[in-house]
Amino acid sequence: MDLDRALTISAAGMAAQSTRLRVVAENLANRDSTGQSPGADPYRRRTVTFTNRMDQALGAPTVQASRIGTAAGEFPERYDPQHPAADQRGYVKTPNVDSLIEVMDMREAQRSYGANLSVVETTRGMLMRTIEALRG
Repeated sequence: MDLDRALTISAAGMAAQSTRLRVVAENLANRDSTGQSPGADPYRRRTVTFTNRMDQALGAPTVQASRIGTAAGEFPERYDPQHPAADQRGYVKTPNVDSLIEVMDMREAQRSYGANLSVVETTRGMLMRTIEALRG
């Protein structure tokens, strides 16, 4: 049934965006996490990679979060000679998490999740109207 396919495809999209929201929340929660010892690396931003997967039972492609990786790049440094993770020069490596980018990712994931939720709600409404029509 096509309505079942719509529900399954939308549910897969919601699951993928839920993973993305979890990773964004983790990044924001650790944006101030530094290393524990002098010169140690701090928290490194995580990223989500999506992939299309052919669902053989449905005969339709669905999206899924295929990998959670880390973002490459240098760590910004801040001068704080009193910090336990400060190097010989007095600089502390800080996470490569940019709050603005994380908030933008969060908003995009929320919109995508909301769009998939709207499809689920609309499909559910169609199923309910069909059942009521068959009863009456």
